[in-house]
Amino acid sequence: MQQKITEIIKASIDTKQKVLSDKAMLSVIEQLVVAIIGAFRNGNKVLLCGNGGSAADAQHIAAEFTGRFYTDRNPLPSEALHCNTSYMTAVANDYGYDVVYSRLVRGMGKKGDVLIGLSTSGNSVNITKALQEAKEIGMITASFTGESGGKMKEISDFLINVPSTDTPRIQETHIMIGHIICQLVEQQLF
Repeated sequence: MQQKITEIIKASIDTKQKVLSDKAMLSVIEQLVVAIIGAFRNGNKVLLCGNGGSAADAQHIAAEFTGRFYTDRNPLPSEALHCNTSYMTAVANDYGYDVVYSRLVRGMGKKGDVLIGLSTSGNSVNITKALQEAKEIGMITASFTGESGGKMKEISDFLINVPSTDTPRIQETHIMIGHIICQLVEQQLF
């Protein structure tokens, strides 16, 4: 069993090492940090959406912005869109699960806000519809995906496509990148 534990840890490190070596991806992360800082400075907000573990990561990142990361500070306006279970179940029942996020983006989003969609495949229909809605409104769109970027690649201003096809390794890297973004945003604003 220890051998398997070692293999899993090495696979996680290998995925992160690929990100570390990818200068283009590091540049995209930096550009996204700058865009988020600009949005917050202009009175805008960050919205996030995902399914399953990616929803948990979206909620985690939103909590880091609205709570604190390292610094005691004012909250930064950010929300994970799945947290209103009454809304989610009503809209999924009445309209379909494919539109649960796009309807919220239409209702809550405004020009200059940031939408971050998380999907390891990059093909989650409810996330792609949310990104399309966000673009129509004039929001900044960012996607955290796996290697291919999936359909989200075409509709994202910022694509962070983790170089892996293994869902757990992708999600581990997504939260690392989310933490990097939160730390840098906080340091620049406070």
